[in-house]
Amino acid sequence: MIYSRRSVLRLSAAALPMASQFASAQTYPTRPITLVVPFAPGAGTDAVARIMGRWLSPRLGQTVVVENKPGAGTILATQSVVNAPADGHTVLFVSTSGATNPTFYPTLPYSFLRDITPVSGLVSGPFVMVVNPSLPAKNIAEFITYAKANPGKISMASTGAGTAVHLSGELFKVMTGVDMVHVPYRGGAPAITDLISGQVQVLFSDVPGALPHIRSGALRPLAVTTASRSAFLPDVPAVGETVAGYASSTWYGTGVPKGTPSDVIERLNREINAGLTDPTIRGQLTELGVTPLVFTPAEFRAHIEAETEKWAKVIRAANIKAE
Repeated sequence: MIYSRRSVLRLSAAALPMASQFASAQTYPTRPITLVVPFAPGAGTDAVARIMGRWLSPRLGQTVVVENKPGAGTILATQSVVNAPADGHTVLFVSTSGATNPTFYPTLPYSFLRDITPVSGLVSGPFVMVVNPSLPAKNIAEFITYAKANPGKISMASTGAGTAVHLSGELFKVMTGVDMVHVPYRGGAPAITDLISGQVQVLFSDVPGALPHIRSGALRPLAVTTASRSAFLPDVPAVGETVAGYASSTWYGTGVPKGTPSDVIERLNREINAGLTDPTIRGQLTELGVTPLVFTPAEFRAHIEAETEKWAKVIRAANIKAE
């Protein structure tokens, strides 16, 4: 069969995307991978990122560098990944803020699900409402009574305005009618440090960040925020046992800049999910008080979409706005 020059060119052009994907699958990664974490070093989220980084490095044949970039409710970190080359060498540690920020902030320098492609889940878990032991409240009912008797005198720390930690506290305020002063921090570690020292009185913390201090007695847990009690803190009641209908949880995953080759995304997803199902890694995550969240890229996208809708309703109902 004899092909015209135009036919040959057309066939060659059609084959280019397939050749490009094959080449990227064969060569990726070619240099160290940066996992951008939008929280300060030392927090529980940072521990999760470093566990996965250590797992991925030998499997991908390149060092995975955890880069902490806190600030602006995870916007700084997200923007840096949005602007990074779409080659799989820059990965975003996605948090619940990816679902809450689109409603909390009137404008953003990006559209999350347009500019960040979901790769995989990582972990999920409850928040735990912890207080400084000097606060005269041993449970949720006593806390509500004390807060109502001292309006505006309790400082509620968070990991940043508009984060899931902050919104969990705001939801509590709306549902109980208590008046607390919000004090945002750049991540969980500095918030916990000030909570332990008594600069603030309460924090809706992720379990990994609070668990060591609960065990040491430096912090007192009042309740977990999921609808039922957590296996990680079985003796700690759920907020919903006192405040009917209250429920909140945290989750984390990974994402890459839009335009990243699909085979690179599939490689990252496969290696991350292998870690999440590895008994050793699962054990390390369990020690932190979180549960592995195994998703395909499509499943993680659907999860983010559902969470975005859920938190949009909460933010609007509570009239929560960026300061």
